[in-house]
Amino acid sequence: MKTLTISLSSQQIARLQKAVASGAYASNSEVMRDALRLWEQHQQLREIEINRLKRAYDEGIASGEGRVVDAKSLLTELKAERRG
Repeated sequence: MKTLTISLSSQQIARLQKAVASGAYASNSEVMRDALRLWEQHQQLREIEINRLKRAYDEGIASGEGRVVDAKSLLTELKAERRG
């Protein structure tokens, strides 16, 4: 493992120390590794969501020309579709 020096706020340090003192974590390093794992998961989920939005956008563009509808007409159409 490599050593890395980071700067934390007083509040972050207090939280880190509290987590270790409570026994939830064995060391400061363990807290930081867990925090990085969570950050990595967050980044992966963000990437998945961005890709999903891009696909939805592309599908919307590919679906053809849009049209203007008023709320009442849209509601009527949705109700008709629901009835089947």
